[in-house]
Amino acid sequence: MLDYTHLATLAEVLRTGSFEEAAARLGVTPSAVSQRIRALEERLGTTLVRRGPPATATDMGARLARHAEDVALMESDLLDGAGQAEGDRPVIRLAVNADSLATWVLPALATLDGFLFDLVIDDQDHSAEWLKRGEVMAAVTAHGGLIAGCDAHPLGALRYLACAAPAFMARWFPGGVTAEHLGAAPALIFNSKDKLQGRWARAALGQRVAFRGHMIASAEGFVTATRLSLGWGMLPEAMIGDDLAAGRIVPLVPGTPLDVPLHWQVSRLPGAALPRLTKAIRQAARGVLVAT
Repeated sequence: MLDYTHLATLAEVLRTGSFEEAAARLGVTPSAVSQRIRALEERLGTTLVRRGPPATATDMGARLARHAEDVALMESDLLDGAGQAEGDRPVIRLAVNADSLATWVLPALATLDGFLFDLVIDDQDHSAEWLKRGEVMAAVTAHGGLIAGCDAHPLGALRYLACAAPAFMARWFPGGVTAEHLGAAPALIFNSKDKLQGRWARAALGQRVAFRGHMIASAEGFVTATRLSLGWGMLPEAMIGDDLAAGRIVPLVPGTPLDVPLHWQVSRLPGAALPRLTKAIRQAARGVLVAT
């Protein structure tokens, strides 16, 4: 039988990335935290924490931390059902793509009380991997296939427009958007996983284009950089309605949106917490995403 005080300590160390910060939150000494982690590692015969900084999980450490969070969530449901006083808020860890976070996920989370949310930000084409590894309880993802132990709900599509500022258009595309000019113009790229520019170019222009550009890992930063003519980018339509209406941002090729279907994949963990979260997520998505 595993010691759940030790498991909760492991989850806190990995959540904060620090033995000292975990100790402060748990109201114990850093030495006590270290002893609990060491005892758990000796009990299992494997390393659970890479001692950073920051402290990070091994594969087994991540699985055990997720187990501890699952137990805390189920205990919270039991206490609520028994009419017990509210204790520590359980943590729900989710994987979400940055553009969904910036447009519709946070309003969904704001409707729920009694939880703390730990948000992992990753590309929609990769967020399901966190769920498959057992490191999160749910994910907003482009992956619609079945994941073991999870339920899948289609949410709709997040609509993107390839956009730039008028001054950028005049400088880089004076005769219209071509594959040659598109490859020369600086693009805005979220990170190395971001493939939306290439997908849009193939759909809109019918050919592959090699891009170079600015790496900006911020949904809000993308919009600001576009307004400032730093580059052209794939922007969620839901974020730029006012900019489009005012003419601060214009589509590169009108009438060529890129719709990215999204799904909500959620663990079948017993209790009412995750179904409540699922209901809030699906309701918020209906107000922003395009029906597919």
